[in-house]
Amino acid sequence: MPVGHVSRVRALYRRILLLHRVLPPDLKALGDQYVKDEFRRHKTVGSDEAERFLQEWEAYAAVLWQQANENRHNSTEKSCFGISLPEERLNDFRDEQIGQLQELMQEATKPNRQFSITESRKPKF
Repeated sequence: MPVGHVSRVRALYRRILLLHRVLPPDLKALGDQYVKDEFRRHKTVGSDEAERFLQEWEAYAAVLWQQANENRHNSTEKSCFGISLPEERLNDFRDEQIGQLQELMQEATKPNRQFSITESRKPKF
């Protein structure tokens, strides 16, 4: 892989993990794990699939950045993250991707998520 491609992938990966810091702790944990798994899974794909993969994750990062800024400016309202996925976009997915998306949706919408995250808090003096 060209050096430019590798640095682009690493920069995007770091950017997404940084953006996840604005998410609620349980969604951050879920999102971080999903990103790590997906980037690992796509290490050996061909150049066309790699380019599409990067474009989709860059679009995700842009939407998350925009939503984080909007949530910061509307601090009185409950934070909202995510977008609707139009049905026509689903037609472009492989069966494996549909299954992953279904699992992700189920995990993200569980009333009692499997992630039990407690933020370490330092006592304030």
